[in-house]
Amino acid sequence: MTDAPAHDEAHGAGLGARLNWLRAAVLGANDGVVSTAGLVVGVAGATESRAALLTAGLAGLLAGSMSMAAGEYVSVSTQRDSEKAALAAEKRELREQPEAELDELTDLLSARGLSRDVAREAAEQLTERDALRAHARVELGIDPDDLTNPWHAAAASFLAFTAGALLPLLAIVLPPASTRLWITVLSVLTALALTGWWSARLGAAPSGRAMLRNVGGGALAMAVTYGAGSLLGAAGI
Repeated sequence: MTDAPAHDEAHGAGLGARLNWLRAAVLGANDGVVSTAGLVVGVAGATESRAALLTAGLAGLLAGSMSMAAGEYVSVSTQRDSEKAALAAEKRELREQPEAELDELTDLLSARGLSRDVAREAAEQLTERDALRAHARVELGIDPDDLTNPWHAAAASFLAFTAGALLPLLAIVLPPASTRLWITVLSVLTALALTGWWSARLGAAPSGRAMLRNVGGGALAMAVTYGAGSLLGAAGI
């Protein structure tokens, strides 16, 4: 007799939250790659000075990562405040209109495919166990025990952007001047192809189109900034 295999597959909001974090990390890294690559390639079009490239790359990395972290903190803080306000309103409604809220929960469960009688029984049981949690999850799509955390979001965004930005920064300052531009371009396009493929996998979308968009966007950004840098360098600015 063999033991039944363990079933460890994640479900529900936990899986969705993890996928959202992974997607945000991939997109943050992608932003770091594109923005820093555009910056250092543009500077490379104007000068071959390693010090100038390093200074520009570091400034772009720090400015971008701090901006991403601050923006994510503000955005997620607003979301968390909205979640708290929605939970407070639901708690008040449960206190003031318990029967109406029970009917509402029944309707929501019935709309998900349960028969009216089964939906009513389920609503009553969920209400007896924890009415607020039941309404939060079914009606609002919120897990009261797992509200969004702005500090986690800010840190994740900062680290993802920094990780992405390090690639073009190192690729432009470490190789010799004769090959640094092509090494940077090839490294960046390869990284963008990988992040495009991974973001498509996370979203269960076709990978070829996502990779093409990523690579095309990054190539265009580098071409534009390199052209601008070359013109400024030729003009002696």
